[in-house]
Amino acid sequence: MTQYAVIMLIAGMGIPMLAALNAALGQHIGSPTAAAAILFTVALCVATLAVVITGPAPVLKAATAPKHLFLGGVLVAFYVLSVTFIAPHFGVGNAVFFVLIGQLISAATIDHFGLFSAQISPLSITRAAGISLMALGVWVTQQA
Repeated sequence: MTQYAVIMLIAGMGIPMLAALNAALGQHIGSPTAAAAILFTVALCVATLAVVITGPAPVLKAATAPKHLFLGGVLVAFYVLSVTFIAPHFGVGNAVFFVLIGQLISAATIDHFGLFSAQISPLSITRAAGISLMALGVWVTQQA
């Protein structure tokens, strides 16, 4: 379990860096949408390399997957496009602050109802208090 926590911590640390880097790229080239397209091209290359290394057989099963499972691609595109457009005007910290609040709300809802085949973890008073405390902590970090 520790290795999962470390990997997710590193992934979480990458989100603000992604926002700052892609926003800067968008400003440098004069097009946030082109910056997003470049990011996705690089991501496609990295993901393709990972498939090649780990074995491409499971990719063939994607054709039989329920179509709603592909909405994750739409959501990641929405995130990247949004943060690339907004971060230069709103600030990376503010943008990521609202992303984190959205993640807390969405994660609690998904876990509570077991949406998308997630393990059910009911929203107890204790868990709601913890999520609220996390949200408060994120908010406090943005007060200057």
